This record gives sequence, C-alpha cells and structure tokens, in this order.
Amino acid sequence: MNFPADLKYSKDHEWIRVEGGMATVGITEFAQKELGDIVYVDVNTIGKELSQNDVFGVIEAVKTVSDLFLPAGGKILEVNPELNAHPELVNTDPYGKGWIIKIQLNNTDELHTLLDAAAYKEMIGK
Repeated sequence: MNFPADLKYSKDHEWIRVEGGMATVGITEFAQKELGDIVYVDVNTIGKELSQNDVFGVIEAVKTVSDLFLPAGGKILEVNPELNAHPELVNTDPYGKGWIIKIQLNNTDELHTLLDAAAYKEMIGK
C-alpha cells in the first residue's frame, strides 16, 4: 500500500496535498480498498466555504455510501471533472488522477492537526 510522504492525512482517510494556498484533496488508498469499487462521486459544494471536518460530498461504492470530510477548511474551487465519467480513477490512482477536489485554504495552521504518512500508517495498523 502506498503512503506518499508529501501528503497530510485525516483520521477520516482523506489526504491533502498543499501547493501554496491551494490544496488538492482525495481519499487514501486504504479508504478506497475498504470501500471497494467506486461507482459515483458527488460533490455539490463548489464555491462554498467549509470548515475543517465538514462534509463536502459523498462517495458511492457498489455496496456502500460514505461521506467525504474536508481535512482543512477552505473554499471549494473545483471538482475533478474526470470523475463524472470515470469514478474508478479513485480506485486505480487515488493520489493522482483520482483526486476529488481543489480548495483555497482558509487557515494553514489546521494542517498541523493532520497526520503524516508514518502516523497514518500506524493508525490503520500498516
């Protein structure tokens, strides 16, 4: 299983990659394996300001639906347009083409509350 060191991880199994004041968010490889085959990603929060840990969308797998939680507060700027036609990208490339949203961060200090790769691996028992 892959745990990129350049990412921060939430206890809810989302990852965040920060580039300046912008960030890309997705779910971890562990989370997508637990969910199974992803069939739909629904994010209806474009343009909204959300706080850390707010629900920003839902992800649907063959057997379950799960909320998506924002690892750090910010304004939802973009949803990955590829996921409409190819939600399985979350399964095949969760840290690359399977990203879910891009946000404008409100408070970079919130990133300090997230886990690094080693702490996330320990949390999930890997």
